Amino acid sequence: MTTSPSGSSVAEAEAFLAANPDIEAVDIVLHDANGIGRGKIIRRHELVPFYRGGRHLPISILGLDICGEDVHETGLIWDQGDGDLRAWPIPGTLKRLHGTNPARAEVFMSMYTLDGLPMGSDPRHALARNLAKMEADGLHPAGAFELEFFLLANDRDANGKVQPARAVLDGRPSSKTEVYSVDHLHGMQPLFSDIYAAAEIAGIRAETMISEYAPGQYELTLHYRTNVLEAADDLMRLKRIVRMQARRHGVTACFMAKPVEQYAGSGMHFHVSLMTPEGRNVFAEDRPGQWSPTILHAMGGLVETMADSMLVFAPHANSWRRFASQSYAPVSPTWGVNNRSVALRIPVGDIAARRIEHRPAGVDANPYLVGATVLAGIRHGLTHKVDPGPETTGNGYDAPGSDRIPRDWREAIRAAEGSAFLRHALGEEMHRTFCAIKAAEHARVARTIPDVDYDLYLHTV
Repeated sequence: MTTSPSGSSVAEAEAFLAANPDIEAVDIVLHDANGIGRGKIIRRHELVPFYRGGRHLPISILGLDICGEDVHETGLIWDQGDGDLRAWPIPGTLKRLHGTNPARAEVFMSMYTLDGLPMGSDPRHALARNLAKMEADGLHPAGAFELEFFLLANDRDANGKVQPARAVLDGRPSSKTEVYSVDHLHGMQPLFSDIYAAAEIAGIRAETMISEYAPGQYELTLHYRTNVLEAADDLMRLKRIVRMQARRHGVTACFMAKPVEQYAGSGMHFHVSLMTPEGRNVFAEDRPGQWSPTILHAMGGLVETMADSMLVFAPHANSWRRFASQSYAPVSPTWGVNNRSVALRIPVGDIAARRIEHRPAGVDANPYLVGATVLAGIRHGLTHKVDPGPETTGNGYDAPGSDRIPRDWREAIRAAEGSAFLRHALGEEMHRTFCAIKAAEHARVARTIPDVDYDLYLHTV
């Protein structure tokens, strides 16, 4: 086929090359179930042909585990003969990369069948489908993701543990929790300046930088998008930017959910609201404190579907280490107002900007799948007018209900595998692929003998 099913045009590539005569190569990036960017680096002269006819890629690229190895249970490997499908560029995602030498660019792509239908195991299509369903209901989701991450030294400490990176400005070490310290941020200013410069080139409105609740932990907020698909694209691209610029400054950007055992982990909070075609926020109440039925039903749907969805929000073995009491990560399906100990928070502020802050997802989750699952949960609540139950006030960690979500990774996999809701939210193919990959990764971890086993048992049993 010669017409791009993604809506991309050759004119976009030609205009970009004309405006950027120094670009020598382009990263073409497809995101898999784990949110890992996979693809190729093509040369300048290959960009226009890519826009003209797409690029053949093996179907197995969407059936890989976290290590990049085939998961045969996805049905995407030899069951399909590991044949090629066609990836097409996503309109508006062709951007110059900051600080590359020789100069390079980047473009996102999505996978389609050879006859131009969306490939069901591509996570971006899962979010697009849920957006289309919302829009068919006359609602337009808007939102933004928050990015929490650690900046770590490239070497370990004397005990083999990861340690916070030294300030890139003067090499000053830091082992304290410098929460909200502005002076602490100054030590990383050269790196942060490059992150902001790269984000601006990419068309991302990166906003506030915060020193978070652990040594070496930071948060970067993003401007609200009127299109949640673009918000997920922003998060994916920003993670690549932070990782690339950190490497250039001699430190490691870490997006594990819980890299340091004695401190809080990193979340990927998702702020979401629903707009009418005229731009009215349907979550907004008429008078402060008198919550609209729409926002209550939306939270009811998220509460009711949270147990089935936890594998999407906490997809890895390490993800589950983040859920500990008093760690700013929710441990039960609760909601509240101006309360960071609950799973679903209504932030204070202007009524016109009323939104739900969805807090369970770790920064290691795939924002396309998180967005798809959250929107499906909201739609479930609106359709069935689900009551979210009483508001949680005070310490949400003391609230009952922790037994209503899976207790660990294995339980989450089982809940996801048997969930009709998650199958509907992700689509049949994406659900099968995602669950198969998670089961394979769990098996890999289960058969691995960690150092703690030798510490506890080698000389004692």
